[in-house]
Amino acid sequence: MNKNNYHTHTTRCYHASGKDEEYVKAAIKAGIKELGFSDHTPWHYDSSFKATMRMPENQLDGYIESILSLKEKYKDQISILVGLECEYFEKYIPWLKQMLEDKKIDYIILGNHYYKTDELHDYFGTPVDEFHLKAYVDQCIQAIDSGLYSYIAHPDLVYYDQDSKLYQEEMSRLCAYAKEKDMPLEYNLLGFMTHRHYPNKAFWKIANHYKNKAIIGFDAHSPDALLKDDIYQQAFNYLSSLDVELIDTIQTLKK
Repeated sequence: MNKNNYHTHTTRCYHASGKDEEYVKAAIKAGIKELGFSDHTPWHYDSSFKATMRMPENQLDGYIESILSLKEKYKDQISILVGLECEYFEKYIPWLKQMLEDKKIDYIILGNHYYKTDELHDYFGTPVDEFHLKAYVDQCIQAIDSGLYSYIAHPDLVYYDQDSKLYQEEMSRLCAYAKEKDMPLEYNLLGFMTHRHYPNKAFWKIANHYKNKAIIGFDAHSPDALLKDDIYQQAFNYLSSLDVELIDTIQTLKK
């Protein structure tokens, strides 16, 4: 089992720190064999909306160039991929598909943060109602069906009463579909390390039941996050105790 990470941010998202190269150096020090950068994707909005947690469109080329130069510089020490963390915003998916092709992005992961588009400000990670819980799962399923995403980041980000019958039903719907379509689910180390409401045992008990594929994601917002081997080992041991299939590599986009 290789130690890889495909969930890595940069300062372009306004809520991470450290130079791109510092992440690469930390990954090498941590014994990571393959590092995927997956900063929050820009979107080409219809409105004048300006997001505060993702790079603007005009930074995308610089992001790609920076990672490609690091890929070349460190090619003898580590494998590096150019990725993005993307929502499933149905109205903007045609733009996303064209951008992924034009920019030759290696992979994307699903970060299902907002209902329909962040222009509406409906964030799934704060306590939500029944409608938004179901919408969260619906959007995850749409994303799986698109065939674009390598895995679902923090699949348990949606914030709803974990002991409720509805939560059990909806997360079962998600896990069953992910299993059927062979879509891996991420165990998110940032949430684990900072004691967020995810990852949570109620969700992973359901993933255990459906024997889902699982992948560990550091969700690194600083280079030193990649050096938290004790946190990684705790997650590895926990997932190893479950009846899930722990994987270390991802499917990339077909070029």
